Amino acid sequence: MGKIIALDGNSAIAYGVMLSKVQLVAAYPITPQTPIVQTISSLIDKGEYDATYINVESEHSAMSAVTGAAAGGVRAFTASASHGLALMHEMTGIVAGSRQTAVMAVVSRALPAPCNLQCDHSDIMGERDQGWIQLFANDPQEALDFIMVAYKTSEDERVLLPTMVDIDGFYVSHLTEPVNIPDREEANRFIDDFKPVNYKIDFDNPMAINNLMSPRVYTEVKYSHKVALENSTAVLEENFAKFNEIFGREYSSIKEYYTENADYIFVCMGSITGSVIKGVEELRSQGIKAGVVRVISFRPFPKKMVKEATKNAKVVSVIDRSHGMGSFAPLYLEVCSSLINSNKDVKLYSFAAGLGGRDVGYKTLLKAFSKVCQYEKEGTIQESTCWIDLKEEGRNNGQ
Repeated sequence: MGKIIALDGNSAIAYGVMLSKVQLVAAYPITPQTPIVQTISSLIDKGEYDATYINVESEHSAMSAVTGAAAGGVRAFTASASHGLALMHEMTGIVAGSRQTAVMAVVSRALPAPCNLQCDHSDIMGERDQGWIQLFANDPQEALDFIMVAYKTSEDERVLLPTMVDIDGFYVSHLTEPVNIPDREEANRFIDDFKPVNYKIDFDNPMAINNLMSPRVYTEVKYSHKVALENSTAVLEENFAKFNEIFGREYSSIKEYYTENADYIFVCMGSITGSVIKGVEELRSQGIKAGVVRVISFRPFPKKMVKEATKNAKVVSVIDRSHGMGSFAPLYLEVCSSLINSNKDVKLYSFAAGLGGRDVGYKTLLKAFSKVCQYEKEGTIQESTCWIDLKEEGRNNGQ
């Protein structure tokens, strides 16, 4: 049996890393990620965790160390946020394109400028097309659990791709809740020791990794990457089922609330989910059939699951915690692509809320629903994402 202790989201990730038997951690501290690497360093220093920690000089160096470790046959981990993650961008493409199976925690924080320490998803959305699996945890327990699921999925020979586990900065990273920490025996039943299956640096058998590739073969190599990422949908579901079998906690690529008879469905990700559910419960108390679809796996995006979950809805509204400059917000675009070939004539609306750490309460959801009703009454076709929690004094400020 495991033990239940009070942990914040950052510390829960550190314990997930330890239980996953990660051998090398390389990271550069950045708010609000810093306590992850502090906790890992402390566990190593106290002799509770046998691993190597490299205190590098930048996030680019951290991901470089991770890709080297992974190529050398070592289970590796890093963590970052905001402009630290942006600095890693070159290397995140190399790790994914080289089919290495590292895991990174992203403690989401708004990208500058203006500089902001608080949460939104603009940082991780900048990495969405780099070819990583991306999972969004909603609380400290999920943060720990998803790290373990991430390694098991990444290292599956049908996948062989890295994974980002995202938690919302401060809302989850610094939220303390009871967390069930599996014991070593339980954890070992779920995740084995690392055994590289694609390649491993061997001085007796030299090889080139990430070498220059001509147009004659580049397309086929990228296609194999695409197929592997699509394969990870089924592998994730297998591993979520295995996790539930061992630990009794049930997960999937999406989670539904009140969707069975819902006319109005709201789609969201991350820590705003609780507020969205609270708002939907308020609507249902008024006789309005509303429901929620929470997306856990943003990459690969679970198109078929989202389509099935929303098949009876008349209106699907998406609440992004990122803005999508110059277009609609990212989660909305994914939902649209999932439903575009649907036989059902469903209305789709896009909302952004919670940028730069602005609180998203249940009244934000009620405000979004009021806007939906206005759109329906007026026959409005959205031309851009509605920033639902924008203050009136900022509405006409284009400078």
